[in-house]
Amino acid sequence: MVEHHPVHNSEVYLLGICTRPSMPPPSPPSPLTPTTTDPIDPIEQFCLGEAESAENVAPPTSLAKQRVSGAVHVLNTEATALRSLTQLYKTDSIAGDGFNAAAEAIVSQCCEGGKLVVIGVGKSGHIGKKLVATFNSLGLHATFLHPTEALHGDLGTIGKHDVVLLITFSGKTPELLTLLPHVDATLPMIVLTSHVQPTDCEIIRQRPSATLLPAPIHEPETVSFGVSAPTTSTTAALALGDALAVVVSQELHTSVSSVFARNHPGGAIGAAFSKPRKMLDLAVPITNIPICAKPVHEARGADILKSGYSSESGWVRVGDAIASPGRIHQLDTEHLTSLARDIPGLLAERSEWMSISSETRIPQASEWIRNLLASPEYGEAGCSEDSIIAVMKMGEIVGVLEARQLLGWQD
Repeated sequence: MVEHHPVHNSEVYLLGICTRPSMPPPSPPSPLTPTTTDPIDPIEQFCLGEAESAENVAPPTSLAKQRVSGAVHVLNTEATALRSLTQLYKTDSIAGDGFNAAAEAIVSQCCEGGKLVVIGVGKSGHIGKKLVATFNSLGLHATFLHPTEALHGDLGTIGKHDVVLLITFSGKTPELLTLLPHVDATLPMIVLTSHVQPTDCEIIRQRPSATLLPAPIHEPETVSFGVSAPTTSTTAALALGDALAVVVSQELHTSVSSVFARNHPGGAIGAAFSKPRKMLDLAVPITNIPICAKPVHEARGADILKSGYSSESGWVRVGDAIASPGRIHQLDTEHLTSLARDIPGLLAERSEWMSISSETRIPQASEWIRNLLASPEYGEAGCSEDSIIAVMKMGEIVGVLEARQLLGWQD
């Protein structure tokens, strides 16, 4: 007889009962949800694999990429418009002739004491105001005129020696067409517009003497961006206006940088220009020095003193001679009635001037003048701190200064 011994395990067998599938014991009760009011740090979401659906889970950078992509599209479109505009002025004779005529009109009228009057409406008006600021900063007198205000009294802003610049993308802005008959037909007029043919521009059809300044865009803004908001068109107009301002200023001024520095003393730009570095930056432009009203054989000391007082720079030209501020300040009252050419040390003839290149750096020029004036040879010739230094560019005198301005100069 086989003996049965109990087996010790975790199962319990009930004899005589049908077997049942075993069931796991119930889980212990979950702890109660905390009732504390203290803030609980949010649990960060982690991705342990690919998203189940790209439709439901968007990449976290999709919006940022979309924004940058949109910006790149706008920038590229406007850059394309400028490249197309550049090519137009390289190859198209109408565009080139128009730009040349516009520049010539502004130069001629400015030499006559006139100014540039810019007229536009809406976004074109804003572009016009910016161009006026650019022209003025480059030493070219310009002003903005709103066409509606012009019809209500401001038409007097336009002088007899002025140039009128109309900015209109369509070439048929109603406000400009209304103003057109009231603008003197003898005045030079420039029309900055999208048209490349004069016959396509309504304003020029009504004023055939006007100069066409084309600023087209390579495709409509509705095609580029789905909306006709002025974007590429204003960029093209602004760039072309800037080109006109720079070209004209370079033609009218010997040193555009010195003019710009004088007109822009503030901010970072002013700080960058506040310290002259080359002789051209330091010199007084010869064209800015007024000529004494009386000829050299009639001018007296009092005439030179009066002219120097009226001169912005303090310099005065008398024939081929020149009187510097230092020389004028040394005038004695006893010399006021004497002929200027007989007053010792007042006038410096051109043959007495010392010349130096406009590109010479000021520290080098300073060292040169100190050594020069210390030389016995030059001392015997009468050279001193009152000596006149002529600043030369391409063989021409473009500016002057006194030797004393270089003595003790420190960069």
